[in-house]
Amino acid sequence: MEETLSQNVLVLNRLWQAVNICSVKRAFMLLYQGHAHVVDASSGSFQTMTFDQWHDVSRNYQGDDVVHTISFKIRVPKVILLMFFERMPKKEVKFTRHNIFERDNNTCQYCGHKFDRKDLNLDHVVPRDRGGETSWENIVCSCIKCNSNKGNRTPSEAGLKLLKKPKRPKWRPLLQIHFSRPADESWKHFLDLAYWNVELTE
Repeated sequence: MEETLSQNVLVLNRLWQAVNICSVKRAFMLLYQGHAHVVDASSGSFQTMTFDQWHDVSRNYQGDDVVHTISFKIRVPKVILLMFFERMPKKEVKFTRHNIFERDNNTCQYCGHKFDRKDLNLDHVVPRDRGGETSWENIVCSCIKCNSNKGNRTPSEAGLKLLKKPKRPKWRPLLQIHFSRPADESWKHFLDLAYWNVELTE
């Protein structure tokens, strides 16, 4: 039973957006307190159920994914919908080499050509010894040739022009969850990355 209670349950906010995962134990607590409803797709369409409704439909359920108490059994939910939470959790994009390449689309920000990552450098727009910071707003992808031509100068001094002003990217709400086993089939509708790859506005 302890293993059943530690399984993953997908958590949706009030706008039906996937925002987290939790254990079965935590999901039951939220359901029992009325803070969440079960999302069930067994009938072919999505419907929500309160704890009492879910308890009632669990009586005739014959599967193994159930939790038994002294007086009743209840089916383990796969997806729950929070009733009082509609915001996406805020999260900043980490300032890493990989994410800078992603932001700049593996493209030299001076000549505009796309390269393999092994042929790209990270360039300080304003050189460090001229007070330039190592930050989203002062680091860009640069090919080896443009980087050499620029040297220890600003773009204008080197006769180069940036494709666009570098800035901190906004977080895209791709739910990044790592599982020890594949996610449940019922999660697929809510974890379609193409669907969720929409930039949020402030």
